[in-house]
Amino acid sequence: MKILLIGANGTIGSAVDKELSQRHEIIRIGRTSGDFQVDISDSASIRKLFEQTGKFDALVCAAGNVTFAPLNEMTAESFALGLKDKLMGQVNLLLIGREFANDGASFTLTSGVLSHDPIYSGASAALVNGALDSFVRAAAIELPRGLRVNSISPNVLVEAMGKYAPYFRGFKPVPAVDVALAYAKSVEGLQTGQTFHVG
Repeated sequence: MKILLIGANGTIGSAVDKELSQRHEIIRIGRTSGDFQVDISDSASIRKLFEQTGKFDALVCAAGNVTFAPLNEMTAESFALGLKDKLMGQVNLLLIGREFANDGASFTLTSGVLSHDPIYSGASAALVNGALDSFVRAAAIELPRGLRVNSISPNVLVEAMGKYAPYFRGFKPVPAVDVALAYAKSVEGLQTGQTFHVG
């Protein structure tokens, strides 16, 4: 399969790359690194990416930014980052990408644990993650040509605890290698409209 991997240089993306590159052709895409670059918050940038990469069999997005801040410091502008980048960025990858996807292709998006297990300063992430999981369920029943879409909802990563440990007290972090297996299941399996929870 020809797989477009967005966020290939990140912690999750690197683990997904390692897992899937054993069996498939991986096109590595980042904001500033990789074979191609894309700004997922910009629809024109997304379309340009697909015009460069051409037809594909699977798309994995392990990218997306949100604002982490206490709710009493959050404004509409604070929420706008996550809504434009992590939420609509991934939605637009599907909306634009379906034009370039081969029959039976899959889209695997990334949400996260905060949609159902919130933390202090995580309101924006919770909102975006919940919206992504709901979008996946709804979009799956309308996609034509055997196209599939799933989301991966990982717990906090072992590799990220150096940065995020103070926010995730009591959570059991998961290794990126385990999270990568969920992406493989989405890409190489047959399910659609699912959220795969890891950890």
